[in-house]
Amino acid sequence: MSELMNRRRFIKTAGWGAVGLAFAAKTLPAAGKGNLFEISLGEYSLHRTLAAGKLDHLDFAKVTKEVYGIDAVEFWSGPFNGRVEDISYVADLKARSADLGVKNLLILVDGEGNLGDPDEAKRQKAVDNHKKWLEAAKTLGCESIRVNARSRGEYDEQLKLAADGLRRLSELGASYRLNVIVENHGGLSSNGKWLASVMKTVNLPNCGTLPDFGNFHEYDRYLGVKETMPFAKAVSAKSHEFDEDGNEVRTDYRKMMKIVLAANYHGYVGIEYEGRKHSEDEGIKLTKKLLETVRAELSA
Repeated sequence: MSELMNRRRFIKTAGWGAVGLAFAAKTLPAAGKGNLFEISLGEYSLHRTLAAGKLDHLDFAKVTKEVYGIDAVEFWSGPFNGRVEDISYVADLKARSADLGVKNLLILVDGEGNLGDPDEAKRQKAVDNHKKWLEAAKTLGCESIRVNARSRGEYDEQLKLAADGLRRLSELGASYRLNVIVENHGGLSSNGKWLASVMKTVNLPNCGTLPDFGNFHEYDRYLGVKETMPFAKAVSAKSHEFDEDGNEVRTDYRKMMKIVLAANYHGYVGIEYEGRKHSEDEGIKLTKKLLETVRAELSA
């Protein structure tokens, strides 16, 4: 029996269904808050501030809590700067969040190879490259790592290859009790129908999506979110620019959040400001205010 078959057999006989329920439960808001959804902050919102040396990665949770009044964070792999395997560094990052009462939700992982690479060896290498991020996410107390589903070839071939790589990584992620979630992040992953088909092909409870409001490019963003929400374990509220009334000019947040909630999702919605018209600080604050306004309206 192959190693892959052994892993699949292990998952099925080790209470996989219960594990899946545990993963799903962790995406819900903290008991007692009573909100339709909670708000988190994606570290990429501050990528220019980080690159300029005006913010230390270790202080991200502190800034999130004390400057923005948000108690949940989504880390980005970039600012780790090669220290993801430094046990003491990751432990320090965890301790700082814990001291502030900040919840570590996930790590957005980039640059570790294509999980749908047509070359078998490169595809497996991409899976192996993500192991260190699973270990870091486990130490941090996260519930997921966000990965990319990049591939090459025709539509159906990319679907098959991406599903294969994601299945391998998700099976590895199960041993850490972590979700492996895919963002619509370029290529065919920005096609909601294709990404939903990948999820159905993988068909594992800890493999899901992270629908991003703004990464669908030519594809209808509202349709794309609707198609990928059934598999969502996190949601990214992408923002670029706001009008004088505080509304995001590219995305109707009221329409979008109705789609999110219609999928019975009541977990965290992560702020990811990516514009240039406003400073990163202002963009984060404007996005938070809009989400809070929409939440209040939809709760009424």
